[in-house]
Amino acid sequence: MATSNEPLTTITITLPAAVAAKAEARAESEGRTVSEVFSEAFRDYMSETFLRTMEDIRRYALTRNPHGYTEEDIPRLIKEVRAKMAVEEAALESAKAS
Repeated sequence: MATSNEPLTTITITLPAAVAAKAEARAESEGRTVSEVFSEAFRDYMSETFLRTMEDIRRYALTRNPHGYTEEDIPRLIKEVRAKMAVEEAALESAKAS
């Protein structure tokens, strides 16, 4: 539930009667308000949505790293790319001089 200094906003939602009855019964059985039940349900939904999104990102990221590089590989990879670029640049300069 919101703390005493947390601002509250009233919203209106429309539910099927059976869903509303279940929400009211759940709230009563737990000694809570329907607002508390729906607030908790929404927080859970947002958490679950966030976790699904993070899992989707993780799966996508795995496809973007087919060689399994790790953070420790980065300095070596940079050195290799820079060395390759230097060779290519030297070859271009050599071709221009010819």
